[in-house]
Amino acid sequence: MADPATYRPAPGSIPESPGVYRFRDPDGRVVYVGKAKSLRQRLNSYFADFAGLHPRTQTMLTTAASVDWTVVGNEVEALQLEYSWIKEFDPRFNVKYRDDKSYPFLAVTMGEDFPRVQVLRGAKRKGTRYFGPYSHAWAIRETVDLLLRVFPVRTCSAGVFKRAGQIGRPCLLGYIDKCSAPCVGRVTPEEHRALAEDFCDFMAGNTGRFIKRLEREMRDAAAVEEYERAARLRDDVQALQRALEKQTVVLGDDTDCDVIALAEDPLEAAVQVFYVRGGRIRGQRGWVVDKVEETTPGELVEQFLLQMYGEAAIPREILVPARPPDETALAELLSEQRGSRVDLRVPQRGDKKSLMETVERNAKESLAQHKLRRASDLTTRSRALQEIADALDLDQVPLRIECYDVSHIQGENVVASMVVFEDGLVRKSEYRRFSIRSGEGDVASIYEVICRRFKRYLEERVATGELDAEPASDDGAREPAVGTPIDPETGRPRKFAYPPNLVVVDGGPAQAAAARRALDELGVDDVAVCGLAKRLEEVWLPGDDQPVILPRSSEGLYLLQRVRDEAHRFAIAYHRSKRSKPLRESALDQVPGLGPARRQALLRHFGSVKRLREASAEEIQTVPGIGPATAEAIVAALRGQSPSPAGQGS
Repeated sequence: MADPATYRPAPGSIPESPGVYRFRDPDGRVVYVGKAKSLRQRLNSYFADFAGLHPRTQTMLTTAASVDWTVVGNEVEALQLEYSWIKEFDPRFNVKYRDDKSYPFLAVTMGEDFPRVQVLRGAKRKGTRYFGPYSHAWAIRETVDLLLRVFPVRTCSAGVFKRAGQIGRPCLLGYIDKCSAPCVGRVTPEEHRALAEDFCDFMAGNTGRFIKRLEREMRDAAAVEEYERAARLRDDVQALQRALEKQTVVLGDDTDCDVIALAEDPLEAAVQVFYVRGGRIRGQRGWVVDKVEETTPGELVEQFLLQMYGEAAIPREILVPARPPDETALAELLSEQRGSRVDLRVPQRGDKKSLMETVERNAKESLAQHKLRRASDLTTRSRALQEIADALDLDQVPLRIECYDVSHIQGENVVASMVVFEDGLVRKSEYRRFSIRSGEGDVASIYEVICRRFKRYLEERVATGELDAEPASDDGAREPAVGTPIDPETGRPRKFAYPPNLVVVDGGPAQAAAARRALDELGVDDVAVCGLAKRLEEVWLPGDDQPVILPRSSEGLYLLQRVRDEAHRFAIAYHRSKRSKPLRESALDQVPGLGPARRQALLRHFGSVKRLREASAEEIQTVPGIGPATAEAIVAALRGQSPSPAGQGS
């Protein structure tokens, strides 16, 4: 590993102009490419305070052995050169967007003498028009099958096409009128190309003129009593309409845009794009990216736009979740590539905002599915557990990991969660939640919850005979049952009978020290403890001054992060339910004998607690199920206290 001080540029040697810089490793390979409005200011930030940099940036600097740069005239040129270098050198520390699957496109090979419609994946070919991408190949084939009735374009391979021409007989599609059979000369090359161009126009969104033309021809055929031809045209119109129904209308007919949304965590990000043409969703695509450096949503958007639209067609409007740092320069670059103005917008309201929320939900689902696939792999889980054991110097791999998190708002309704992972997989039946009694901060709360959990563990060990039990008391209390960790009364595993190999707490050195202190006071010395700080993903061991930095590509770090995030989610869910409970309470809850069903009946009848408070006992008795005594109790309860917002809202 190199020392960044050994290759730091001499003071004053870095220009203040905009430009693009490259970090290279000892073998000369480019490991990172970046751009800057001021090269001097940007590069000095790498070397000024190494300890204050993000751990991933530190890794990049110690991997590199030199840095060079190129001065450009403006920010647009910097964006262009950065994209060119990233494409050329493929640096390992730059953000790289990779498909989470290979998406199929509907392709029309307009570069051939007889254009062909087919499903294609992978790199795009010159002279071919592409539509999509689509989520599934079968969706393309269903659409093509409907459209071939109206636009009978060739779909066969070159070999089939050539053989049909040699034998003078078309394939089955030619006989059922789903191919114009140019192979045997039924149509001229010009007529077949016109069909292919109409097919492309329909797929590009110019649908109205084709349906109107067919409807006009259908009426003309019916007028001259050519009913069979009119029926065929009617079926053609219905086929086009069914093809259109498969594409959801989301915006105005003249709207062409790409809608981009992000879902991210500290290690990865998922990007989803919906392609809207003519107001309809024509396709979607997704990427998953490793976040090598600490980046903002705007920076992710900028990097994505540069890589996405380096070669792809650019629409006149791009909806993004956050504004890029160099929005003006990026819009100018995209406009230059498109040949006309390109607008970058963050939707704030209306249909476009709703569509952005839909795309964002897809991005979140894509990230969740990616994590699930990664976590379900046995080899990956085994490697993750071994990496954790090596990093924390454990005697054995932590087959059972428990993670604890605390949730509150300004010290109110303090709760904690305990989640369990066994063999790298969630064990939701073992999850537990705690209401914190001390309320003296996160450190004290961690100490309390660890004490309570492991006191129960020690009690269960006594019950199973692993520890010596106290003798029975003189008041006849039953002695704890001895045996396995199965409760003899319920036949179920005891709640806290199994100890973890590793306790993870959400937090830094203070939280880790509090958990260790709680275990030491209870005499539990065979359980390892660590803390995972969310800001920099640092692993802290109790009593250590420096954190344990797991490699960016470490599966162990990924597993610890997933455990911590699950504990955080579980704690927040409990905190929300506890916080919202008082808001659901009203004065009616204090009336003895008045259950939920009759409370709901009263509120439905009177509309609100305020109106119910103004009603007399006789009026209340008109509600089915409410007798005189209950009505009097309701009147006394409601008029005996002042109205409250919570009560009125019930």
